[in-house]
Amino acid sequence: MLRDMTTATTDDKPKRSNGKSKSIAQLGLTYFALAIVDAFALFLVYSFANDGVWELAITIGLITLMVNVINLRDDLYPLRWISPALALMGLMIVFPLVYTVYVSLTNYGDGNLLTKQQVITLLANETYLPEGGKVYGWNIYQNDAGDYALWLTDEDDGDAYYFATLNDFEAVTSVDAGADLPEEYNGYRLLDRGESLRASQDAQELTFGTGENTVGIAGRREAGEFEQRYVYQPDNDAILDMETGDTFVANAENGQFENEAGETLRTGFITLIGFDNYVNFLTSPAISGPLLRIFAWTIGFAFMSVVTTFTVGLLFALLLQNDKIPFRKVFRTLLIVPYAVPALISVAVWKGMLNPNLGVIPDFIASLGMVPPPFFTDPGWAKVGILLINLWLGYPYFMLVCSGALAAIPSDMYEAAEVDGANWWEKFRDLTLPMLLVAVGPLLIASFTYNFNNFVIIDVYNEGGPPIAGTPTPAGHTDILISYAFRLAFGGGRGADFGLASAITIIIFLMVAGVTLLQFRLTKSWEETSENV
Repeated sequence: MLRDMTTATTDDKPKRSNGKSKSIAQLGLTYFALAIVDAFALFLVYSFANDGVWELAITIGLITLMVNVINLRDDLYPLRWISPALALMGLMIVFPLVYTVYVSLTNYGDGNLLTKQQVITLLANETYLPEGGKVYGWNIYQNDAGDYALWLTDEDDGDAYYFATLNDFEAVTSVDAGADLPEEYNGYRLLDRGESLRASQDAQELTFGTGENTVGIAGRREAGEFEQRYVYQPDNDAILDMETGDTFVANAENGQFENEAGETLRTGFITLIGFDNYVNFLTSPAISGPLLRIFAWTIGFAFMSVVTTFTVGLLFALLLQNDKIPFRKVFRTLLIVPYAVPALISVAVWKGMLNPNLGVIPDFIASLGMVPPPFFTDPGWAKVGILLINLWLGYPYFMLVCSGALAAIPSDMYEAAEVDGANWWEKFRDLTLPMLLVAVGPLLIASFTYNFNNFVIIDVYNEGGPPIAGTPTPAGHTDILISYAFRLAFGGGRGADFGLASAITIIIFLMVAGVTLLQFRLTKSWEETSENV
């Protein structure tokens, strides 16, 4: 009997899907929220697709689809709480990575900054004055309904006036030549300068007059019988210049509209060019000339920065671990100060201190009867100056990290080593350093990766200088890959070249990834060493 009651009670319970059930109100709220998200997403997808930005339109569409699937399927209920984070991760992290790869395969840069559809729309707004067309000076009027009208003055005959509304064009004979414009005319009010400036933005999109007498605004003080100059012809994927009669056909290889004479329109469009940017970077003598030297300095700069900052940071951590040192907390606080100051400010201060004319360091060296080193003009000393500044910026971080790692090492290990007769160096070499590297090893790799792309200190200190002689592209002895890529893509006097910059970014990423993998293998060997301690 009790078993039957238990069975009946169990059967009477409402069935749930994966332990979750929703009321009608909850379902309605979910659908309402999804409807708002979908409506906003569809608006964005339509806008980007209409402008030809298909990569972003597809990304938003896929992310919106993912959010809908997660919130509509009961078996994906746990993911609903992190779906906003997944959406942001896709939009802010995954998409930029994929888009960078895409841009590296295009000609995206100055002269090719717009999609083809955007270029077509831009050119469609250009007008020209056909032969025999008249040009007028204009002032703008507006009626109570918000409609605009133009008071036109014939440029060839200053005594002739016309009043053009959206559907009428009349000659004005009731106003004497040279007289002030009427404040009101046929129900329209003359706008003052501020109102006219704001209204002209809207009026530029309108056509005034009727029949053969139609005019449009083409400039701040010029209106006339202008016509559309460029007309897109989708059948042959070309643009017809109505003024000259030339036909400019779209060239998908270089992203330009070209005529038979090889002339191009002033604006090109973004197009895929394959691996041309990568080949250009790796094989062009103008680009790859100083590349090997810069790559070697990049590796050396990152490696030496890690070694010096870690060594000095560990030294201070070991010294401050000694209980016999007075005012340890005060010294530890003072030694952390460089870490609290923004790097940009610290580099600027050190740059002033190393200045050969007014710097305190060259003055001090000169007071000792020695010649101050040329920290900015000599390639070797410029690198020393950069490493010195980076040491100042980086040692507090490793001092803090090593202090925590040293405190975690069991003291009985040192007591056992002392019993075995180990001196301080043997304890440090065989116990402290192996145990420390296990904890700090990943941070050393992260520091190497950071310094591999440490653009700020290179650019602020000496802008990569002194320059390398005989290079066809701007390159300096202290340039690292990221600063060289920046100047190559944006500072070479050729304008911005986002495609080349993206290609260089991908190459740098692969280099860093390769070096990082090697360092992870080294970290694994440290772990194996610590297991034997």
